[in-house]
Amino acid sequence: MTAEYEIWLDGKYYPRRDAKISMIDRGFKLSDLVYDTLRTFDGKVYKLDDHMERFERSLKYVRIDPGISINDIADLIEEVVKHNEPIRLKNQDDYMVSPIVTRGAGYRLKDIENKPSISIFIDPIDFGFYSQMHVEGAHGVIAKARSYSSQQLDPKVKHFSRLSYVMADLEATDIDPRAFPIMLDIDGNISESVGSNIMIVTDGVIKTPKDTAILQGISRKAIIETADGLGIEVIEEDLQPYDLYTADEAFFTSTPFCLIPLSKVDNRRIANDIPGPITSQLLAAWSESIGLDIVDQTMKLGKKNNS
Repeated sequence: MTAEYEIWLDGKYYPRRDAKISMIDRGFKLSDLVYDTLRTFDGKVYKLDDHMERFERSLKYVRIDPGISINDIADLIEEVVKHNEPIRLKNQDDYMVSPIVTRGAGYRLKDIENKPSISIFIDPIDFGFYSQMHVEGAHGVIAKARSYSSQQLDPKVKHFSRLSYVMADLEATDIDPRAFPIMLDIDGNISESVGSNIMIVTDGVIKTPKDTAILQGISRKAIIETADGLGIEVIEEDLQPYDLYTADEAFFTSTPFCLIPLSKVDNRRIANDIPGPITSQLLAAWSESIGLDIVDQTMKLGKKNNS
């Protein structure tokens, strides 16, 4: 049995399963909060500055003042990671770490009774789940549930108002129990999956949806930077299901798994080679930049988790 990580909540450490927040907190009642999610590689936080810049933009957009600076939050993340390092070494793994800030308690804005709640939450990564996808490829299903529009709640903000994600997930698993949902925007263009961005490769060019209806993923940014270093062209443009169905390669990218190849969409075969040649180049170059083989770690820890 793995040792349990400890999270930081409003100034105190708690075993992960024992941390509690009030049911009258607006984060629980109204999803009135923002968060971000980072991960560790060999116990070190990856892309902390990029995540903190995005987190600060989310806080500014929803007008939550956490009462401490973004640099203080970054320091807290590093502190929590250091605090949990003995546990990580015992578990021999890596994990996700999320700063979460709620507006506080009170149903109406005028009724808010206390200061915002701040937590630094840890989520173990399900390496066993992702390892299979590096061998067989992930599956996707295009769902009817649509992504948020910037006319509603701008998808660039990372928040917990995610019932649309749940509905998309239900639709996808009804068709293919292994599938991730792929959501469209209000105009029928491909946007993103639940918690991950999607990219395709056609004629040696990487294509990704524009950021008008997606979260500006840090892993997506890392892929673009990696591709640039390899001399591979990346185009941000509107993509339709047709473009995905006829792509040479496709993949999801997200903080916990970095990059996993996509083999099927709506039970249509997308790629025979898993991973494809461009996907393989990206994984190799990204791994080199981190100093850790992404696929090798996923496979090893996945085997350990599944044993």
